[in-house]
Amino acid sequence: MANTTSSAYAFDQNFSIDEIIADAYERIGLVGTAGHQLKTARRSLNILFQEWGNRGIHFWEVGNTNINLVQGSTTNVDATAEGSGIYTFYRNSSDVPGGGEPPQATTVPTANIYGISDILNVSYRQNYNTTNQSDTGLTKVARDSYAATANKASNGTPSQFWVQRFIDKVTLTIYPLPNATAASNYLSVYYVKRIQDAGSYTNASDAPFRFVPCMVSGLSYYLSMKFAPQRTQEMKLLYEDELARALSEDGSAASTFITPKTYYPNI
Repeated sequence: MANTTSSAYAFDQNFSIDEIIADAYERIGLVGTAGHQLKTARRSLNILFQEWGNRGIHFWEVGNTNINLVQGSTTNVDATAEGSGIYTFYRNSSDVPGGGEPPQATTVPTANIYGISDILNVSYRQNYNTTNQSDTGLTKVARDSYAATANKASNGTPSQFWVQRFIDKVTLTIYPLPNATAASNYLSVYYVKRIQDAGSYTNASDAPFRFVPCMVSGLSYYLSMKFAPQRTQEMKLLYEDELARALSEDGSAASTFITPKTYYPNI
């Protein structure tokens, strides 16, 4: 009788795109796929990853970096984007226009960060990388609140931020603009990135092991609409069930404290 285990935890790491596609096709009864079927399946897998972007925050894509603050322009006329309090994260390096560069990270990774989908939290960070480091949270405001600000060129210590999400970039606008003192400090930014494209058939997927079952089920559902429409409803139910379980397990649970309400009846 077998009494040993593999002592390995790399299935998801070695589960390549072509194997994901093969397993998805097998679920709808297709074996031995041709070139076009591989191509259309990879396209459907990329569409599935885009659809996951509408399912809430995926915590494995959350990251943190620091941004060097740039002193704000006092007039906001002919100022650079950063001088106007606008910091830009582009979708890809090819989206960067001439003369416009994304903010440079001051912590690992030191390269520019691409593929950010949204900005979650921003803090004003003083005394970075010292034992006296201090963070002060900025308030996230909506467009109408920022638009109602009277003097957008006001200089001081940043206390608010506004996020705009475009097709090819995400911008972070802060208010007030950093004055000379604040410009010597940083912004600590928590962001969430997009799921990476499938790419080459030999790549692994940009998803943790918890999402492997729903990824294969989801691809089977998408492929059934093309090759086995009689099984589409069945595949959809399996996909939604496995995705719901994966989403409920994602993230990190926090302690919950419930305090009963004290009631004093009239005497």
